[in-house]
Amino acid sequence: MGRIIGIDLARCLALLGMITAHLVDDGGPSGEVGGWFLVTAGRSSALFAVLAGVSITLVTRSRPDRTPTGSRLALLTRAILVAAIGLVLGIPDSGLAVILTYYGVLFLVALPVITWSAKRLAILAVSWGLISPVVSLAVRPHLPASTYDVPTPASLADPLQLLSELTITGYYPVLTWATYLFAGMAIGRLDLRSATVRRWLVVLGGWGGVLALAVDRLALRSDNARASLVATYDRWEPVASWADLDRVLETGLYGTTPTGSWTWLWVWSPHSGSIVDLAHTVGSAMFVIGISLIVVKIVGRRGERPLQVLAGAGAMTLTLYAVHVAVVAAGRGAAMGEDSWALDLRVHLLGVLVVGAIFALCRWRGPLEQFVGEISTAVARARR
Repeated sequence: MGRIIGIDLARCLALLGMITAHLVDDGGPSGEVGGWFLVTAGRSSALFAVLAGVSITLVTRSRPDRTPTGSRLALLTRAILVAAIGLVLGIPDSGLAVILTYYGVLFLVALPVITWSAKRLAILAVSWGLISPVVSLAVRPHLPASTYDVPTPASLADPLQLLSELTITGYYPVLTWATYLFAGMAIGRLDLRSATVRRWLVVLGGWGGVLALAVDRLALRSDNARASLVATYDRWEPVASWADLDRVLETGLYGTTPTGSWTWLWVWSPHSGSIVDLAHTVGSAMFVIGISLIVVKIVGRRGERPLQVLAGAGAMTLTLYAVHVAVVAAGRGAAMGEDSWALDLRVHLLGVLVVGAIFALCRWRGPLEQFVGEISTAVARARR
């Protein structure tokens, strides 16, 4: 199976969205949250995770010569390498919640279900999205509090704390984020070149995202529900009223909701891991993937190659994400100052598009993609 350009386009949009969420100002002069931040925060990283699940399935389907054991070994190797890259990227002070170490652990969750059908994976994704937030809310009071530190090699000195954060209490906890992975794997099992599949991704994703937000609005209309959330909010921002909390919810919750009230399950907030959050972001990811596939169909054969070049960043997101983190870390250095070009959103967006286009024109793979791919393939071949 050749590259599906629509998936590369969706990956490119996910990468641009994550960069925007990292660097755009999340608040205006009068206290309102910026529009671009509202659009990209939470949704971009969720799209990235769903696409990771799609990629796992597509890679498995493209290698019919590889046994299920070989596919699992290749994925296990990929998981270890991606997690290691994430630990290294956590060393410089970028101020970003680097996602790659969490991704490495997330890939391990795919190992038992790598051969499942689309239907079984879809049922698993829906069930996981409903149950995992409940489990998270119930068990987190009994676990060590998150340090909210970005994982680094030094984090390995306290493996239990690191495991707790990677799986349940951290920025991108695998317990709830497995929902994205399973949803993406289910999508990857579909015939993505089918017009019917494209339309259903847009329709189901769009309506699912809208209905999730409607549940949030309905659940939080009650003064009692709002009071319960204000009373149980336990993070560092000062919250004295629903107006204070409402603005905090717009900016995000750093991976998990507070505990103490089951109402948190129905709250929409970026990176909250609530049932509503998972439903909305999975829906928005499906919508973007469907639209991306439709765009490729609209441009036709003549437009595929130019679009592939334009979205070339989507074929090397691991490399470009790593470079983005490194450049932001450099820009935060005291020597470069806060107004450094390295912290300019436009520089990052244009940079990834230009580099991606050059690599696509030359038909090169991203350096990290090639490194991870060759080692994973070598491990699978050695086993065979």
